[in-house]
Amino acid sequence: MRYRPLPSYNHTLLVELGNGDGETGMAVYKPSKGEAPLWDFPPNTLYMRERLAYVVSECLDWGLVPLTVVRDGPFGIGSMQLFIEARKGMHYFNLYPDHQDTMMRIGLFDCVINNCDRKGGHCLVDQDDRIWAIDHGLSFVPGPKVRTVMWELADEPIPEALKKDVARLCGDSSLRQALVAGLAPREVEAFYQRVETLLESPTVPLHGFSDPYRPYPWPTI
Repeated sequence: MRYRPLPSYNHTLLVELGNGDGETGMAVYKPSKGEAPLWDFPPNTLYMRERLAYVVSECLDWGLVPLTVVRDGPFGIGSMQLFIEARKGMHYFNLYPDHQDTMMRIGLFDCVINNCDRKGGHCLVDQDDRIWAIDHGLSFVPGPKVRTVMWELADEPIPEALKKDVARLCGDSSLRQALVAGLAPREVEAFYQRVETLLESPTVPLHGFSDPYRPYPWPTI
């Protein structure tokens, strides 16, 4: 395995992985030991939140988050996420006009996981024009904490088809097991409360889910 650091507040490494047969691939490795102390997050839990965000995305069948697993790497246990070769210069602010359906999914996803860090640059488009959402370590806390640049979505009607997807989260036993294993009990309870709130709301309830003191992340890109 080879690696190099990426710019980030927490330790983030771009790693080259091999399977022993000459095949290689790139992944983003975020070790638990490299997580900076945060007053509003339990220590050494951000890597697991990255993994759980992927699990939720897969349960929704929206395919927003690149494959993310937990592995014991050269700096200890952490998340490993498939590296996306993104098109340069593309981000939420110039993707939104032509991809509003996908952005609606990302916005609802952020409400469900209580994403505290949806910057514009956390929406990527790859070489095949597929849009991805990345960087979800700051998520799943109990209280209203959404910080996002996606305020165009606030109070927009939620399509019924997407509500049906969200409703599946309530009865997915594998998802519940993963949440219980990776989060504190009150975080799990808050997750399902957010799901219920979303299902009862006719519009995207960003105002109700957002951090009232800092609704925008810093920096926004």
